[in-house]
Amino acid sequence: MKNILKSLALLSVILVLQSYNNNDSKPIKSIKKIVKASAEQYTFMNNSIYSKLNTKRMMPRTIKKNGETGLTGIYDWTSGFYPGSLWYLHLLTNDAKWEKLATEYTERLDSVQYWTENHDIGFMMECSYGNALKKAPSKAYDDVIVQTAKSLATRFHPKAGIIQSWNASKKWGCPVIVDNMMNLELLFHATKISGDSTYYTIAVSHANATMKNHFRPDYSSYHVLNYNPETGEVLGKYTHQGYADDSSWARGQAWGLYGFTLCYRETKDPKYLEQALHIADYIKNHPNLPKDNIPYWDYNAPLNNDTPRDASAAAITASALYELATFLDKKESKLYKNFANSIINSLSSPAYFAEPTTNNGFLLKHSVGSLPHNSEIDVPLNYADYYFLEALYRQKTLK
Repeated sequence: MKNILKSLALLSVILVLQSYNNNDSKPIKSIKKIVKASAEQYTFMNNSIYSKLNTKRMMPRTIKKNGETGLTGIYDWTSGFYPGSLWYLHLLTNDAKWEKLATEYTERLDSVQYWTENHDIGFMMECSYGNALKKAPSKAYDDVIVQTAKSLATRFHPKAGIIQSWNASKKWGCPVIVDNMMNLELLFHATKISGDSTYYTIAVSHANATMKNHFRPDYSSYHVLNYNPETGEVLGKYTHQGYADDSSWARGQAWGLYGFTLCYRETKDPKYLEQALHIADYIKNHPNLPKDNIPYWDYNAPLNNDTPRDASAAAITASALYELATFLDKKESKLYKNFANSIINSLSSPAYFAEPTTNNGFLLKHSVGSLPHNSEIDVPLNYADYYFLEALYRQKTLK
Protein backbone atom coordinates (compact mmCIF):
# COMPACT_ATOMS: atom_id res chain seq x y z
CA MET A 1 0.00 0.00 0.00
CA LYS A 2 2.84 2.33 0.94
CA ASN A 3 4.55 1.65 -2.40
CA ILE A 4 1.30 2.35 -4.25
CA LEU A 5 0.94 5.68 -2.44
CA LYS A 6 4.52 6.56 -3.27
CA SER A 7 3.90 5.71 -6.91
CA LEU A 8 0.75 7.81 -6.98
CA ALA A 9 2.59 10.70 -5.37
CA LEU A 10 5.40 10.40 -7.91
CA LEU A 11 2.87 10.25 -10.74
CA SER A 12 1.19 13.37 -9.38
CA VAL A 13 4.50 15.25 -9.35
CA ILE A 14 5.26 14.12 -12.89
CA LEU A 15 1.85 15.26 -14.09
CA VAL A 16 2.29 18.64 -12.43
CA LEU A 17 5.71 19.07 -14.02
CA GLN A 18 4.38 18.01 -17.38
CA SER A 19 1.53 20.46 -17.02
CA TYR A 20 4.00 23.23 -16.13
CA ASN A 21 6.25 22.35 -19.04
CA ASN A 22 3.32 22.24 -21.42
CA ASN A 23 2.17 25.66 -20.26
CA ASP A 24 5.71 26.98 -20.52
CA SER A 25 6.17 25.60 -24.02
CA LYS A 26 2.84 26.52 -25.57
CA PRO A 27 3.22 27.39 -29.23
CA ILE A 28 2.06 30.77 -30.43
CA LYS A 29 -1.71 30.65 -30.29
CA SER A 30 -2.39 31.50 -33.92
CA ILE A 31 0.14 33.20 -36.14
CA LYS A 32 -2.40 33.50 -38.96
CA LYS A 33 -4.84 35.26 -36.65
CA ILE A 34 -2.16 37.62 -35.32
CA VAL A 35 -0.91 38.43 -38.82
CA LYS A 36 -4.45 39.07 -40.03
CA ALA A 37 -5.10 41.43 -37.13
CA SER A 38 -1.78 43.17 -37.75
CA ALA A 39 -2.60 43.70 -41.41
CA GLU A 40 -5.99 45.13 -40.48
CA GLN A 41 -4.40 47.52 -38.00
CA TYR A 42 -1.80 48.76 -40.47
CA THR A 43 -4.46 49.18 -43.14
CA PHE A 44 -6.33 51.39 -40.68
CA MET A 45 -3.15 53.32 -39.85
CA ASN A 46 -2.16 53.84 -43.46
CA ASN A 47 -5.65 54.99 -44.42
CA SER A 48 -5.61 57.45 -41.52
CA ILE A 49 -2.26 59.10 -42.21
CA TYR A 50 -1.34 58.43 -45.83
CA SER A 51 -2.11 61.95 -47.06
CA LYS A 52 0.04 63.50 -44.33
CA LEU A 53 2.94 61.14 -44.94
CA ASN A 54 2.68 61.47 -48.69
CA THR A 55 3.13 65.24 -48.70
CA LYS A 56 5.83 65.62 -46.05
CA ARG A 57 8.05 62.53 -46.43
CA MET A 58 7.21 61.58 -42.86
CA MET A 59 6.88 58.27 -41.00
CA PRO A 60 4.56 57.30 -38.10
CA ARG A 61 6.50 56.89 -34.86
CA THR A 62 4.14 56.99 -31.84
CA ILE A 63 1.04 58.64 -30.36
CA LYS A 64 1.52 62.16 -29.03
CA LYS A 65 0.08 63.37 -25.72
CA ASN A 66 -2.78 65.06 -27.59
CA GLY A 67 -3.78 61.72 -29.09
CA GLU A 68 -2.54 62.46 -32.60
CA THR A 69 -0.16 60.15 -34.44
CA GLY A 70 3.37 61.42 -33.91
CA LEU A 71 5.16 61.67 -37.24
CA THR A 72 8.90 61.86 -37.77
CA GLY A 73 11.22 62.83 -40.60
CA ILE A 74 13.46 60.59 -42.65
CA TYR A 75 16.61 61.47 -40.67
CA ASP A 76 15.13 60.35 -37.36
CA TRP A 77 16.66 57.12 -36.03
CA THR A 78 13.26 55.39 -36.20
CA SER A 79 12.51 56.22 -39.84
CA GLY A 80 13.29 52.73 -41.16
CA PHE A 81 10.92 50.85 -38.91
CA TYR A 82 7.65 51.72 -40.63
CA PRO A 83 8.80 50.63 -44.11
CA GLY A 84 10.40 47.61 -42.45
CA SER A 85 7.08 46.66 -40.87
CA LEU A 86 5.42 46.97 -44.26
CA TRP A 87 8.01 44.61 -45.75
CA TYR A 88 7.34 42.06 -43.01
CA LEU A 89 3.59 42.33 -43.59
CA HIS A 90 4.23 41.58 -47.23
CA LEU A 91 6.48 38.62 -46.39
CA LEU A 92 3.90 37.29 -43.92
CA THR A 93 0.82 37.77 -46.11
CA ASN A 94 2.16 37.80 -49.67
CA ASP A 95 -0.31 40.62 -50.31
CA ALA A 96 0.97 42.86 -53.13
CA LYS A 97 -0.43 46.01 -51.52
CA TRP A 98 2.15 45.78 -48.75
CA GLU A 99 4.98 45.42 -51.24
CA LYS A 100 3.79 48.55 -53.06
CA LEU A 101 3.59 50.57 -49.85
CA ALA A 102 6.87 49.17 -48.50
CA THR A 103 8.66 50.13 -51.70
CA GLU A 104 7.23 53.65 -51.62
CA TYR A 105 8.24 54.32 -48.02
CA THR A 106 11.62 52.62 -48.39
CA GLU A 107 12.62 54.78 -51.32
CA ARG A 108 11.76 57.92 -49.37
CA LEU A 109 14.92 57.19 -47.38
CA ASP A 110 17.20 57.25 -50.43
CA SER A 111 19.22 60.30 -49.33
CA VAL A 112 19.95 58.80 -45.89
CA GLN A 113 22.65 56.62 -47.48
CA TYR A 114 24.94 59.66 -47.54
CA TRP A 115 24.22 60.81 -43.99
CA THR A 116 27.13 60.65 -41.54
CA GLU A 117 25.71 62.46 -38.50
CA ASN A 118 25.27 59.39 -36.30
CA HIS A 119 25.33 55.60 -36.18
CA ASP A 120 21.60 55.08 -36.58
CA ILE A 121 21.75 54.77 -40.36
CA GLY A 122 22.20 51.05 -39.78
CA PHE A 123 18.73 50.88 -38.22
CA MET A 124 17.28 53.19 -40.83
CA MET A 125 18.55 51.48 -43.97
CA GLU A 126 18.89 47.82 -43.03
CA CYS A 127 15.32 47.72 -41.73
CA SER A 128 14.05 49.29 -44.95
CA TYR A 129 16.35 48.53 -47.90
CA GLY A 130 17.80 45.44 -46.20
CA ASN A 131 14.36 43.91 -45.79
CA ALA A 132 13.44 44.86 -49.35
CA LEU A 133 16.29 42.63 -50.51
CA LYS A 134 14.66 39.67 -48.74
CA LYS A 135 11.90 39.91 -51.33
CA ALA A 136 14.05 40.05 -54.48
CA PRO A 137 17.59 40.96 -55.61
CA SER A 138 18.14 44.58 -56.65
CA LYS A 139 21.40 46.09 -57.83
CA ALA A 140 20.10 49.57 -56.98
CA TYR A 141 19.24 48.53 -53.42
CA ASP A 142 22.58 46.73 -53.04
CA ASP A 143 24.31 49.96 -53.97
CA VAL A 144 22.33 51.82 -51.30
CA ILE A 145 23.42 49.34 -48.62
CA VAL A 146 27.08 49.65 -49.59
CA GLN A 147 26.99 53.45 -49.72
CA THR A 148 25.27 53.54 -46.32
CA ALA A 149 28.03 51.33 -44.92
CA LYS A 150 30.62 53.75 -46.29
CA SER A 151 28.85 56.56 -44.47
CA LEU A 152 28.70 54.58 -41.23
CA ALA A 153 32.38 53.67 -41.53
CA THR A 154 33.32 57.37 -41.32
CA ARG A 155 32.43 57.16 -37.62
CA PHE A 156 34.94 54.38 -36.95
CA HIS A 157 37.96 55.20 -34.79
CA PRO A 158 40.61 52.62 -35.76
CA LYS A 159 42.90 53.26 -32.79
CA ALA A 160 40.06 52.67 -30.33
CA GLY A 161 38.39 50.04 -32.51
CA ILE A 162 34.89 51.48 -32.07
CA ILE A 163 32.16 53.23 -34.05
CA GLN A 164 31.22 56.51 -32.38
CA SER A 165 27.49 56.68 -31.71
CA TRP A 166 26.60 60.30 -31.06
CA ASN A 167 28.58 63.41 -31.83
CA ALA A 168 30.78 64.90 -29.10
CA SER A 169 29.11 67.08 -26.47
CA LYS A 170 29.98 68.73 -23.17
CA LYS A 171 29.03 65.50 -21.40
CA TRP A 172 31.19 63.10 -23.43
CA GLY A 173 33.70 63.28 -26.24
CA CYS A 174 33.25 59.90 -27.92
CA PRO A 175 30.09 58.15 -26.73
CA VAL A 176 29.32 54.56 -27.73
CA ILE A 177 25.94 53.09 -26.82
CA VAL A 178 25.01 49.44 -26.63
CA ASP A 179 22.35 50.11 -29.29
CA ASN A 180 25.21 50.44 -31.78
CA MET A 181 25.51 46.65 -31.90
CA MET A 182 22.40 46.66 -34.08
CA ASN A 183 24.10 48.67 -36.83
CA LEU A 184 26.74 46.01 -37.40
CA GLU A 185 24.28 44.03 -39.54
CA LEU A 186 24.53 46.73 -42.20
CA LEU A 187 28.32 46.41 -42.28
CA PHE A 188 28.25 42.62 -42.60
CA HIS A 189 25.66 42.96 -45.36
CA ALA A 190 27.82 45.46 -47.24
CA THR A 191 30.79 43.07 -47.22
CA LYS A 192 28.61 40.28 -48.62
CA ILE A 193 27.45 42.56 -51.43
CA SER A 194 30.73 44.26 -52.29
CA GLY A 195 33.35 41.69 -51.30
CA ASP A 196 35.14 44.49 -49.43
CA SER A 197 36.19 43.10 -46.04
CA THR A 198 36.68 46.58 -44.58
CA TYR A 199 33.11 46.70 -43.31
CA TYR A 200 33.32 43.20 -41.81
CA THR A 201 36.56 44.13 -40.01
CA ILE A 202 35.01 47.27 -38.55
CA ALA A 203 31.97 45.32 -37.33
CA VAL A 204 34.10 42.67 -35.62
CA SER A 205 36.33 45.30 -34.01
CA HIS A 206 33.35 47.15 -32.60
CA ALA A 207 31.68 43.95 -31.36
CA ASN A 208 34.87 42.90 -29.56
CA ALA A 209 35.24 46.28 -27.86
CA THR A 210 31.58 46.24 -26.79
CA MET A 211 31.85 42.72 -25.38
CA LYS A 212 34.99 43.67 -23.47
CA ASN A 213 33.87 47.00 -22.07
CA HIS A 214 30.09 47.33 -22.01
CA PHE A 215 29.12 44.29 -19.96
CA ARG A 216 29.37 43.61 -16.25
CA PRO A 217 30.28 40.19 -14.79
CA ASP A 218 26.58 39.26 -14.57
CA TYR A 219 26.13 40.16 -18.30
CA SER A 220 24.04 43.22 -17.66
CA SER A 221 25.04 46.14 -19.84
CA TYR A 222 25.96 49.76 -19.40
CA HIS A 223 24.12 52.00 -21.82
CA VAL A 224 26.79 54.60 -22.71
CA LEU A 225 30.57 54.38 -22.62
CA ASN A 226 32.75 57.44 -23.15
CA TYR A 227 35.96 56.53 -24.99
CA ASN A 228 39.25 58.22 -25.70
CA PRO A 229 39.14 57.76 -29.49
CA GLU A 230 42.92 57.81 -29.80
CA THR A 231 43.75 55.18 -27.19
CA GLY A 232 40.55 53.19 -26.66
CA GLU A 233 40.62 53.99 -22.94
CA VAL A 234 37.16 53.98 -21.36
CA LEU A 235 36.77 57.32 -19.61
CA GLY A 236 33.37 56.66 -18.05
CA LYS A 237 30.36 54.34 -18.00
CA TYR A 238 26.86 55.80 -17.85
CA THR A 239 23.21 55.50 -18.76
CA HIS A 240 21.17 57.92 -20.82
CA GLN A 241 17.81 56.19 -21.00
CA GLY A 242 18.03 53.75 -18.08
CA TYR A 243 17.35 54.16 -14.37
CA ALA A 244 20.94 54.67 -13.20
CA ASP A 245 24.51 54.35 -14.43
CA ASP A 246 24.81 50.94 -12.77
CA SER A 247 21.34 49.67 -13.71
CA SER A 248 20.23 47.39 -16.52
CA TRP A 249 18.09 49.26 -19.05
CA ALA A 250 15.69 46.72 -20.54
CA ARG A 251 15.93 47.77 -24.16
CA GLY A 252 19.71 47.93 -23.88
CA GLN A 253 19.77 44.29 -22.79
CA ALA A 254 17.63 43.41 -25.80
CA TRP A 255 19.94 45.31 -28.18
CA GLY A 256 22.91 43.40 -26.80
CA LEU A 257 21.20 40.02 -27.15
CA TYR A 258 20.15 40.74 -30.72
CA GLY A 259 23.50 42.25 -31.68
CA PHE A 260 25.70 39.39 -30.51
CA THR A 261 23.32 36.85 -32.01
CA LEU A 262 23.66 38.48 -35.44
CA CYS A 263 27.44 38.68 -34.96
CA TYR A 264 27.54 34.92 -34.45
CA ARG A 265 25.38 34.42 -37.53
CA GLU A 266 27.79 36.43 -39.66
CA THR A 267 31.14 35.26 -38.22
CA LYS A 268 30.45 31.89 -36.56
CA ASP A 269 32.84 33.00 -33.82
CA PRO A 270 31.72 31.01 -30.74
CA LYS A 271 32.50 33.83 -28.33
CA TYR A 272 29.59 35.80 -29.75
CA LEU A 273 27.21 32.88 -29.32
CA GLU A 274 28.38 32.45 -25.73
CA GLN A 275 27.85 36.16 -25.07
CA ALA A 276 24.34 36.06 -26.54
CA LEU A 277 23.43 33.04 -24.41
CA HIS A 278 24.68 34.74 -21.26
CA ILE A 279 22.60 37.84 -22.02
CA ALA A 280 19.53 35.70 -22.80
CA ASP A 281 19.92 33.87 -19.50
CA TYR A 282 20.33 37.15 -17.63
CA ILE A 283 16.99 38.31 -19.04
CA LYS A 284 15.16 34.99 -18.61
CA ASN A 285 16.28 34.47 -15.02
CA HIS A 286 16.11 38.03 -13.72
CA PRO A 287 14.13 38.14 -10.47
CA ASN A 288 12.34 41.32 -11.57
CA LEU A 289 11.08 39.87 -14.85
CA PRO A 290 7.28 39.70 -14.55
CA LYS A 291 5.43 36.43 -15.01
CA ASP A 292 4.24 37.40 -18.48
CA ASN A 293 7.89 37.97 -19.52
CA ILE A 294 7.33 41.59 -20.59
CA PRO A 295 10.01 43.52 -18.70
CA TYR A 296 9.76 46.74 -16.80
CA TRP A 297 11.56 49.59 -18.57
CA ASP A 298 14.69 48.91 -16.47
CA TYR A 299 15.46 45.68 -14.64
CA ASN A 300 16.65 47.65 -11.61
CA ALA A 301 13.95 50.33 -11.52
CA PRO A 302 11.98 50.67 -8.28
CA LEU A 303 8.79 48.68 -8.65
CA ASN A 304 5.27 49.83 -7.87
CA ASN A 305 1.87 49.64 -9.54
CA ASP A 306 2.83 52.42 -11.95
CA THR A 307 6.23 51.15 -13.09
CA PRO A 308 6.01 51.06 -16.91
CA ARG A 309 6.55 47.90 -18.92
CA ASP A 310 8.47 48.03 -22.20
CA ALA A 311 6.85 46.00 -24.96
CA SER A 312 9.56 47.15 -27.37
CA ALA A 313 12.28 45.48 -25.29
CA ALA A 314 10.18 42.30 -25.18
CA ALA A 315 9.64 42.26 -28.95
CA ILE A 316 13.35 42.77 -29.70
CA THR A 317 14.21 40.01 -27.23
CA ALA A 318 11.73 37.55 -28.78
CA SER A 319 13.01 38.19 -32.29
CA ALA A 320 16.59 37.63 -31.17
CA LEU A 321 15.68 34.47 -29.28
CA TYR A 322 14.13 32.86 -32.35
CA GLU A 323 17.35 33.32 -34.27
CA LEU A 324 19.51 32.33 -31.32
CA ALA A 325 17.60 29.05 -31.06
CA THR A 326 18.64 28.09 -34.60
CA PHE A 327 22.29 27.88 -33.53
CA LEU A 328 21.71 25.43 -30.65
CA ASP A 329 21.15 21.73 -30.21
CA LYS A 330 17.56 20.47 -30.02
CA LYS A 331 17.23 20.64 -26.23
CA GLU A 332 18.68 24.13 -25.84
CA SER A 333 16.86 25.36 -28.93
CA LYS A 334 13.51 24.34 -27.44
CA LEU A 335 14.27 26.22 -24.22
CA TYR A 336 14.88 29.55 -25.98
CA LYS A 337 12.07 29.07 -28.51
CA ASN A 338 9.68 28.42 -25.63
CA PHE A 339 10.84 31.63 -23.96
CA ALA A 340 10.28 33.54 -27.20
CA ASN A 341 6.86 31.95 -27.68
CA SER A 342 5.80 32.97 -24.19
CA ILE A 343 6.80 36.57 -24.91
CA ILE A 344 4.92 36.63 -28.22
CA ASN A 345 1.85 35.06 -26.60
CA SER A 346 1.88 37.85 -24.01
CA LEU A 347 2.39 40.57 -26.64
CA SER A 348 -0.45 39.07 -28.69
CA SER A 349 -2.86 39.19 -25.77
CA PRO A 350 -5.34 42.04 -25.21
CA ALA A 351 -3.03 43.36 -22.48
CA TYR A 352 -0.53 44.50 -25.14
CA PHE A 353 -2.02 44.00 -28.62
CA ALA A 354 -4.41 46.78 -29.55
CA GLU A 355 -8.08 46.28 -30.32
CA PRO A 356 -8.99 46.86 -33.99
CA THR A 357 -8.97 50.53 -35.09
CA THR A 358 -7.60 51.69 -31.73
CA ASN A 359 -4.07 52.76 -30.76
CA ASN A 360 -3.96 54.91 -33.96
CA GLY A 361 -3.28 51.72 -35.90
CA PHE A 362 -0.13 50.71 -34.04
CA LEU A 363 -0.03 47.07 -33.01
CA LEU A 364 1.47 47.11 -29.52
CA LYS A 365 0.70 49.18 -26.46
CA HIS A 366 2.90 49.90 -23.44
CA SER A 367 6.38 50.74 -24.69
CA VAL A 368 8.85 53.26 -23.27
CA GLY A 369 11.14 55.53 -25.23
CA SER A 370 13.13 57.39 -22.57
CA LEU A 371 11.65 57.64 -19.11
CA PRO A 372 14.45 59.85 -17.68
CA HIS A 373 13.61 62.42 -20.36
CA ASN A 374 9.85 62.06 -19.83
CA SER A 375 9.61 61.05 -23.48
CA GLU A 376 7.28 58.42 -24.98
CA ILE A 377 6.20 56.70 -21.77
CA ASP A 378 3.58 53.94 -21.98
CA VAL A 379 2.85 54.53 -25.66
CA PRO A 380 3.05 52.56 -28.91
CA LEU A 381 6.36 52.84 -30.76
CA ASN A 382 7.08 51.93 -34.36
CA TYR A 383 10.10 49.82 -33.45
CA ALA A 384 8.05 47.72 -31.03
CA ASP A 385 5.75 46.86 -33.94
CA TYR A 386 8.69 46.21 -36.25
CA TYR A 387 10.43 43.69 -34.01
CA PHE A 388 7.09 42.06 -33.14
CA LEU A 389 6.43 41.44 -36.84
CA GLU A 390 10.01 40.30 -37.36
CA ALA A 391 9.59 37.85 -34.49
CA LEU A 392 6.44 36.45 -36.13
CA TYR A 393 8.30 36.09 -39.42
CA ARG A 394 11.25 34.39 -37.78
CA GLN A 395 9.05 32.04 -35.78
CA LYS A 396 7.41 31.04 -39.05
CA THR A 397 10.53 30.70 -41.20
CA LEU A 398 13.57 29.94 -39.03
CA LYS A 399 14.24 26.30 -38.22
